[in-house]
Amino acid sequence: MPEASRSHVETLALRVQVPAFAGATLPDDYAELLGAGLGGICLFGTNTAAGEESVRSLAAEIRAASATGGWDPVITIDEEGGDVTRLEALTGSSVLGAAALGAADDLSLTEETGRAIGTRLARAGVNLNLAPVADVNSNPDNPVIATRSFSRDAGVAAKHVAAWVRGMESTGVAACVKHFPGHGDTGQDSHVALPVLDVDLATLRDRELVPFLAAAEAGAASVMTSHIVVPALDPELPGTLSAPVLGMLRDLDFEGPIVSDALDMAGASATRGIPAAAVLSLRAGADLLLLGPEKPVSLVRETADAIVAAVESGELPLDRLQDAVARIDRLLADLADSAESSSDRLGDPDPDPGFAKRSVEGARRALAAVSDLTGIPDLTGARVVTVDTAANIAVGDVPWGISPDLVLRPGDPLPDLPDVPLVVQVRDAHRRPEVARIVADLPGVAVLVEWGWPGAYDPGVPRLCPQGYSLPGVAAVTEVLRRSGWTR
Repeated sequence: MPEASRSHVETLALRVQVPAFAGATLPDDYAELLGAGLGGICLFGTNTAAGEESVRSLAAEIRAASATGGWDPVITIDEEGGDVTRLEALTGSSVLGAAALGAADDLSLTEETGRAIGTRLARAGVNLNLAPVADVNSNPDNPVIATRSFSRDAGVAAKHVAAWVRGMESTGVAACVKHFPGHGDTGQDSHVALPVLDVDLATLRDRELVPFLAAAEAGAASVMTSHIVVPALDPELPGTLSAPVLGMLRDLDFEGPIVSDALDMAGASATRGIPAAAVLSLRAGADLLLLGPEKPVSLVRETADAIVAAVESGELPLDRLQDAVARIDRLLADLADSAESSSDRLGDPDPDPGFAKRSVEGARRALAAVSDLTGIPDLTGARVVTVDTAANIAVGDVPWGISPDLVLRPGDPLPDLPDVPLVVQVRDAHRRPEVARIVADLPGVAVLVEWGWPGAYDPGVPRLCPQGYSLPGVAAVTEVLRRSGWTR
């Protein structure tokens, strides 16, 4: 390969990568990479903890570094609302998450929610949001999707995914619908394992693909892959690395960039490493490669070297790499046009002050849809007990639930408790026997608040299910408790 051609391929190998670093300022070595062609940056909690103004400043640094090389960067984030938030990781999300929106079943509220998140991201300088989740949570024991899904019903999920996408993209921020071809009917977390979606093609088309089709029709700019094996399409490779799986997405007439889920996840790279996974994913049809949080520059360069070597050996056709970059460039051009046309809507700090009230009303409907609101006993003097369990990696370490009087963890001895009613808060008690045991052993449990997926579980007392954590959800639960005498 001639030197000039190799230099061009080296640049292309950077253009398809989106890694992440720690902290609220741009490291010098990352600034150098951005100037050399790095595709962009994914923001995580360590980048956003200092607040929205700090994120805006960091995004400006990223853009300035890319501009030295004549590039536009992708600046992306996971801001789903509800349980998964980066911008509001310290306080909890001010908007409803997917499961609550699906249960409230108000498409105008769902679209407003997408728009509210998009407006905030646009002001912060983010141009690609890794949301919404289009997975149909048909497995109630799913440990990683759960309340991030709009519904266990494909039709309900589809219409809300489309509404959320329309709202988000009206602000000039691109949506990335995930996790193709559908992570909902799995019982493992692809961050730490390789789940299998063992369904036939008819089920895949009639259930998993329905929300993705709706998203494409709504104009979704990009789609994220999943690290799951779908034997009906490819019995060996996970979707992110599988040409048959990603080819199915192209067969649905989706022409935007295909974005890999983070390649540091076990489902993609546990047995082969990130650089090899990157090459396989590009060859399979992915265009933009997320590497995962807090990655050293050395890994980015190692991955670029692997991509260049694959082109040189013929393992990765050059035109496939060029096609990936062309799709990214088209997305960036569309974002520039969309941002310009929507900029006049981003100046009003509160274009719709009634949105917060409508969100609480939606939370009330979501709560009523699956909760036992009858028979709640007198809660005068009640204490709130949280049974704390680790969240999955996608959710991360964020606040959840009403502020507790006491926190218990599985394995802790039960403390002496006053003879008062207990409001006990849990997440996913239906699939966590260690949590169910604590609930059974606690004396005086009067109400159980289930902040996770409302799976089949009978605690023997009234159960309130807000269908995911959010501040509107807290308001709705608090109203119910106070009607029964809780006064804190």
